[in-house]
Amino acid sequence: MHLDLSELSQLAPIFRELFKGYHVSRRDPELYAQLSNFQDAYRALFKALGFELVCDTRGFYYFVPDTATAQVNKTAQRLALFTFIIVEHLADQGRDPIAVLDGGSLGRDELPALLEKYRDLFVQAEVTTQDELEEKIMRRMTQLGFASEETGLYRFLPPMHRFLDVCLSVQQDRDLAASLHSILPLPTPVLIDDDAEEEDEDAALARAIAAEQQEIDA
Repeated sequence: MHLDLSELSQLAPIFRELFKGYHVSRRDPELYAQLSNFQDAYRALFKALGFELVCDTRGFYYFVPDTATAQVNKTAQRLALFTFIIVEHLADQGRDPIAVLDGGSLGRDELPALLEKYRDLFVQAEVTTQDELEEKIMRRMTQLGFASEETGLYRFLPPMHRFLDVCLSVQQDRDLAASLHSILPLPTPVLIDDDAEEEDEDAALARAIAAEQQEIDA
């Protein structure tokens, strides 16, 4: 397949976001439109560079690393744990978890009660205060494209289906929460630390494009 890199005008920002573990969805109109319009070209290029670009039919893109190097890191565990907690919490309240996690919202004022109710589980995730809950879980969800933050609300976005699908495949009972801190079989991207320097991403992209261009020229 011939690749015209001049057509991939958003290559650098798309690579940078996907490389960080971010999920590109319709709330990122420019990047999403570029991926949708040149999906095959981006998939072929990223495959040649060692990255698997996944397009979920529910409207989002993300990278899946090679299974040999995939890691279920602390951030992914926390987000998965939080999803399971939310599903059980909403069910206990008689609310539809799917309706909330599929485009619905959760109020910031609901977090204190949630933290108190599931304190033992949150402690396993090194979350003991509301500030830590917002910093280690809610903020990371917004950074990675799973949710957006509005005034007093966290609104869930389509990428939440990655965690919700796992929840729905597990028998949900009141004993489920006790084992949530164990390793979960989620195909999560490797997330970089917040303090990682952008030079690493830019250097990786530059080397990758150079190597691909050499193959094309050959």
